[in-house]
Amino acid sequence: MKLNELGTGQSASIVSVGGKGALRQHFLDMGVIPGAIVTMVKLAPLGDPMEVRIHGYELTLRLADAEKIEILPVDEVEQLSERTKKREQVKHPGLGETGIFHTKADGNPLPDSELLTFALAGNQNSGKTTLFNQLTGSNQRVGNFPGVTVDRKDGVIRGHSNTLVTDLPGIYSMSPYSNEELVTRQFLLQDKPKGIINIVDATNIERNLYLTMQLMELNIPMVLALNMMDEVRKNGGSIHINEMENRLGIPVVPIAASKNEGIQELVDHAIHVAKNQERPGRMDFCDPEHDNGAVHRCLHAIIHLIEDHARQAQIPLRFAASKVAEGDEEILKALDLNQNELELLDHIIQQMEEERGLDHGAAIADMRFKFIKEICDATVVKPKESKEYARSVAIDNVLTGKFTAIPAFVGIMSLVFWLTFGVIGTWLADILDMGITWLSGVVDLGLTAYGINPVVHSLIIDGIFAGVAFVMDKLLRKIGLSGRSIVPMLIGFGCSVPGVMASRTLPSERDRKMTILLTPFMSCSAKLPIYALFTAAFFPRYGALVMIGLYFTGIVVGILFALLLKGTMFKGEPVPFVMELPNYRMPGFKNVGQLLWDKAKDFITRAFTVIFVATIIIWFLQYFDPRLNVVSDSQDSLLALVSGMIAPIFVPLGFGDWRISTALITGFMAKESVVSTLTVLLGGSAASLSSMFTPFSAIVFLVFTLLYTPCVATIASVKRELGGKWAVGVVVIQCVIAWVVALLVNLFGIMIGWV
Repeated sequence: MKLNELGTGQSASIVSVGGKGALRQHFLDMGVIPGAIVTMVKLAPLGDPMEVRIHGYELTLRLADAEKIEILPVDEVEQLSERTKKREQVKHPGLGETGIFHTKADGNPLPDSELLTFALAGNQNSGKTTLFNQLTGSNQRVGNFPGVTVDRKDGVIRGHSNTLVTDLPGIYSMSPYSNEELVTRQFLLQDKPKGIINIVDATNIERNLYLTMQLMELNIPMVLALNMMDEVRKNGGSIHINEMENRLGIPVVPIAASKNEGIQELVDHAIHVAKNQERPGRMDFCDPEHDNGAVHRCLHAIIHLIEDHARQAQIPLRFAASKVAEGDEEILKALDLNQNELELLDHIIQQMEEERGLDHGAAIADMRFKFIKEICDATVVKPKESKEYARSVAIDNVLTGKFTAIPAFVGIMSLVFWLTFGVIGTWLADILDMGITWLSGVVDLGLTAYGINPVVHSLIIDGIFAGVAFVMDKLLRKIGLSGRSIVPMLIGFGCSVPGVMASRTLPSERDRKMTILLTPFMSCSAKLPIYALFTAAFFPRYGALVMIGLYFTGIVVGILFALLLKGTMFKGEPVPFVMELPNYRMPGFKNVGQLLWDKAKDFITRAFTVIFVATIIIWFLQYFDPRLNVVSDSQDSLLALVSGMIAPIFVPLGFGDWRISTALITGFMAKESVVSTLTVLLGGSAASLSSMFTPFSAIVFLVFTLLYTPCVATIASVKRELGGKWAVGVVVIQCVIAWVVALLVNLFGIMIGWV
């Protein structure tokens, strides 16, 4: 029986996990291993993907991937009775109890002058960002990891100026499945921090300890932060801190990051182990008694085989051995084994597979989860079903329900748009406009009083200042994307800039690039003034119909372009949709404010250069003639000359007037500029539009403005995310597509006699 055949509410034991490569390893790392109990929760509203419960947490995966997992139905009553037994244990030791286990160093602490660098690592949704903000306050800076667009945040621990904490991306394992996992592994192996602070969600400890074991194998001084202990306590659970320390061989500190509880003790432990270089007391998790010691013998044989190579490659030996046993190609390449060693390695692994009855990847994952089970059986008193989980289930029944999911999603996104571009957005824009107007006036008075050159005056005043995944996965997969792409593209209907920036949440580089290329096809709100002007002038009775048609035209052209990309530049299936569904929790206002400030500051500082250069170019073309004299009439400017040169390109579309070309060029700065430019060139009266357009040519023009190059701010965002070549490519591709689609519309009009 396959997992995709399991009925809602039914449970089964996993027999085998099919597939191959990084996806299969990702499944194993997520706990989808032979012997694990899995319960079917529900299907998405469109019938795919499915949601299952395994190791105490919810996981989503596509039916096609679930079909590769063989299961055997089991009696759920047996599982419940086992869970109940675990509740009758130890009294909670108390939040902040000092641990007793430390592996003492050799008595040679690091010099006081040496910077103590820390890596803050943990699963997604473990409270890592909250802890980072508690540790650093406002002493943090945002950047990118080298070569990728994964955010990197560094900060100094408050009260300890000789420290630096790097907030690593949230990951589930050290396997290179996503960019986040890749940069985390590279940072830990190459930058070699003095210590690791591993944050773990104490309410989902089995899932989280899988990463902990791999971090311990790196042999870096480490402290374990058990977060959300307040929830564990509140729901009747407990964790025996001292016993867990003894079994893991590292300091374990219970904390509640959102309430700032236990943070000081965590800092003290972290600085202590880093200063004294107290490394984990154990890194060997394979029990020689388990399964006749097959995995134990395999790993230790690999350790002896690769020891010299690991030392030369500067990769921790135990970590390298585990990854080689899993079949990690990157580690194998770094070790540079010769042919004889590779053949011996194959023999060792094959022998283990025969004795164990599992393939190498599943055997290593099973070894880790067995160790985690032993730890949890000895130290964890499982809480009853938490209020947070019950609340999340109730919310999910609405947000991902068969008949309520899509209406709820539409309602939430409508609320977001209304707040962003209406209430809050308008308020912030008005404040910014007042500030810029005031500053412009002050500078204007100053420059006039000083008697500065009118050209420079114009440059300063007129130039610079002018300027839901789970539900939608099945639909988006048909055009080569995963469900995660829906949110960035929907945001693009408001503004393409945050839509492009939101693509950073996508784990796949392929999906991220495709989403960025498709987002500008979603008609942003800046184009609404153009639509309003032309519908009022030519289609006053059908304005709403014309606007709806334009929005749907953008979506259809975007879908067709996505299908083209899927068959050419981005061949292959989208990245498999495997995602944890965490409990719903209210974010802290401080964390949200910090995030908003970081993102806004990051965009302004990076995009300003591109916007500034483009503004200077447009300003120069507007104010000078071919002899570089300041013009009094815009018809004599370089911009009019350039517009006249490109105007013939638009003749086949039905609008070859140079003034229209001028408006389209200024629209590159901001789409609203199309309206203001046309108004100025028509002598201040938009009513004269009929002298340049017929009703049908107006439709063709609207189609062109819908699809041609996005504004310079969006292009700056694309450059920031993908690089200069991709940014130029977006400009060229969208202009070509806009021209072709507008031509087809015009030819269709000619054929049916509308022209």
